[in-house]
Amino acid sequence: MNITFGTDGWRAVLGHDFTKANVERVTLAIGKYVADNFGYEKEIIIGYDPRKSADELSLFCAEILKNKGFKVFYSSRVVPTPILAYNALVRKACAVMFTASHNPPEYLGMKFIPDYAGPATSEITDEIVGNIDKPFDGAEKSGSLHKIDFAPKYYEHLKGIIDYEKVGRVSENIIFDGLYSSSIGYFDKILDENNIKYETLHMFHDVEFGGGMPDPKPRFLKDLIRLVKSEGNSIGLANDGDADRFGVINEEGEYVSPNEIIAILLKYLLERGYAGSVVKTVGSSLLIDNVAKKLGVNVIETAVGFKHVGEAMRKNKVIIGGEESGGLSIQGHIPEKDGLLANLLILEAMGASGKSLKDLQEEIYALAGCKFYTDRVDLKLDSKDEIAAILEKVKLVKEVCSYSVTSVDTKDGVKLMLGDKTKILVRPSGTEPLLRIYFETDSQEKLEELKNFSLIN
Repeated sequence: MNITFGTDGWRAVLGHDFTKANVERVTLAIGKYVADNFGYEKEIIIGYDPRKSADELSLFCAEILKNKGFKVFYSSRVVPTPILAYNALVRKACAVMFTASHNPPEYLGMKFIPDYAGPATSEITDEIVGNIDKPFDGAEKSGSLHKIDFAPKYYEHLKGIIDYEKVGRVSENIIFDGLYSSSIGYFDKILDENNIKYETLHMFHDVEFGGGMPDPKPRFLKDLIRLVKSEGNSIGLANDGDADRFGVINEEGEYVSPNEIIAILLKYLLERGYAGSVVKTVGSSLLIDNVAKKLGVNVIETAVGFKHVGEAMRKNKVIIGGEESGGLSIQGHIPEKDGLLANLLILEAMGASGKSLKDLQEEIYALAGCKFYTDRVDLKLDSKDEIAAILEKVKLVKEVCSYSVTSVDTKDGVKLMLGDKTKILVRPSGTEPLLRIYFETDSQEKLEELKNFSLIN
């Protein structure tokens, strides 16, 4: 079978395409990449999330790389992706993470993390994919395999980023939903070690993720939302399967979008003395653009996918970088999504200000000049061959309803700007003949008007 790497690694259904034989093919391709570019002196570190067979297949990968001549450090337990990524940076190692992130339980995946500790660029993954099934003999001598706990170095690093005294000032009840994910045993330990009180639910690893998905979105956080509402004066925090994404519930039991969190944290980090730009994807909210403009912060916009955000963070002085799907990182940290860090920063922003999360949201709306409303419509096509022609037509649109198109951007699909508070983004699906049409504007009425307009005639 053909193996492809998406925006965040190779993922497939366990036992169908994600088999031991295919894991071996990808492992050898990664080994060849590391040997060709860095030599056998380069350490390789390996971790895994709580998914079915992730421990077994990651150890199989570790043994292969050891036998090919590498010094391999293997996680002694389930580990979050950001913790493994941070260790890649400080150990100057390449990393392989076995995870399928927020995907359904039947999926598993392999993610390659270079020594800069962010998602591999397309150039790197293209070379790895090109290595699949090429001969790779390895070194003359076998390497070594060592089990290690990757957490201590990460915890120590966070002490230089997070002000735990301010976190401790949060007056709301903190409820942490483990969501059966890899953050269990890590996020709760951080709170414990800093004497921060909290409540928990779903604090055990379950390969079926409680019959849902390890995705910190409202439909999978119903128990957390119910508990926040019933207890009062509470907020909820959660992470996805490998803890690189976050989900936040405010005091009213409402889901707080990642776009709002990024905007809140941008303002807070500026108050803490950070300086630089903000990085967002073309799919992220205009809320961030408008807040950044009011704060005098430059905006760098990338294609969708944190690998693009991470690359921009490595090349520029950036206060915070994030994406609409629930990933962010900040200056002084790694150029990789970190849901643990995001949760802690939200608590710190609340504690430092003495304000509720709901109040911080309202402050951001006021700063931006409005609250934004979003929706998406999917347009199914008969063939992927239709996509290019339709996108060309969209580029030529001059007016939508009675609103003039003020700019057109084509870095990822086609984005039409209709002033500074309204946009339409048309992007193709990466897997099927489908166009996703995203709408964002400053009122619900205007949103419905835009959705009813026939953009593609």
